[in-house]
Amino acid sequence: MSGNLYIVAAPSGAGKSTLVSLLLKDEPGIHLSISTTTRAPRPGEQHGREYNFLSVTDFRAMIERGEFLEWAEVHGNFYGTSKKWIADQLAAGADVLLEIDWQGAQQVRAIFPAAIGIFILPPSMEELERRLTGRGTDSSDIIHRRLAAAQAEMRHAGEFDYAIINDCLEQALSDLRSVVRASSLRYAVQRARHAALFSRLINN
Repeated sequence: MSGNLYIVAAPSGAGKSTLVSLLLKDEPGIHLSISTTTRAPRPGEQHGREYNFLSVTDFRAMIERGEFLEWAEVHGNFYGTSKKWIADQLAAGADVLLEIDWQGAQQVRAIFPAAIGIFILPPSMEELERRLTGRGTDSSDIIHRRLAAAQAEMRHAGEFDYAIINDCLEQALSDLRSVVRASSLRYAVQRARHAALFSRLINN
């Protein structure tokens, strides 16, 4: 395996999707894994772009066939990641980024222990509430449930390799880029990607 596998997790409203979207524009070599979910598409979302949308019955059938690298139930909906697609991408030397929760991250690390975990944190609970309210898509009851869930999720931030506080978007993006670029320069990664060069320089 010569590709890097990045796991990016965060509580709802911390800005994970925005940061990942901006990162992918700067780093076209990173492939975003498209998760499968049973939740209904939000306005503007398309099947096969943001998510692969499936029924609960079809999702459970994929679980039975062992097709998911990880899967979890979040806020009453199922989410999962294709095991074969990830393995094929990494074997081909491509970098892959997963946007998943801490539960999924635990499952991924059990199979790919070299995965690089990045947790995005909000600057405060007050700011997190403001961001969730500002979306205008959820009722106050749902927002309060998401805030409670966020506190539970953030207790798992210590399981990740890096923690980025998304107070200033530009700084958080710079921090995320730094993690990605430093990871791509690790000796094992460079040697796998430039095997012929390393052979000429070191082994002869």
